[in-house]
Amino acid sequence: MRTHGWGGAPPADDDEARDRILTATRTCLAATGTARTSDVAGALGITRQTVYRYFPTTEDLLNAAAMAAVVELQHDLTADVRRHLAAGADAADAVVEVVAFVYEHLRDDPALSRLLAPGRIAGTLAGLTAPSSIQLGRSLLAGFGVDWAAQGWDPDRQRELVEHLLRTLQSLVLDPGDPERSGAELRGYLQRWVAPALRTVQQTGLP
Repeated sequence: MRTHGWGGAPPADDDEARDRILTATRTCLAATGTARTSDVAGALGITRQTVYRYFPTTEDLLNAAAMAAVVELQHDLTADVRRHLAAGADAADAVVEVVAFVYEHLRDDPALSRLLAPGRIAGTLAGLTAPSSIQLGRSLLAGFGVDWAAQGWDPDRQRELVEHLLRTLQSLVLDPGDPERSGAELRGYLQRWVAPALRTVQQTGLP
């Protein structure tokens, strides 16, 4: 690992170097909507060759920044939903927040928006309902602190719930509406048309 540059504070190891490069990349994306390797290197006080050591191409760099944003989104989403539940929200409120929170971040975070860029959006949308995405969604559900099984949601029903939420997210990304709803408007829409269905399934045990 090269230790010169880095604004006089070289990273302790390669993992820290990668993290700092990705953080700088996301900062550049947020500020200008783009992140050239030269911009990232300049922001960190290092050479482009140092960036290339960790990310051989700009495409690799931007893809890694998008994946880092996905990991951060998962963490922030769990914390957000837990706050809502602690404030008295029920499971239906929680899933409304899941869809709205993820949609807003896909739209507003430049690193995540890359996943929806022309040429990528078809693959991203198709991947939303892939088995791996549904499994990830089920893992997130388990981390919210809701006893889904005790509320009548067996594993098959949990899988279908995740699929339904991902399909709702798909449709919002594909066609956000004209005009696009604000955060409060989107949550109100989901509360009217998504939350009641979940409460009905939970209360009646519909097959």
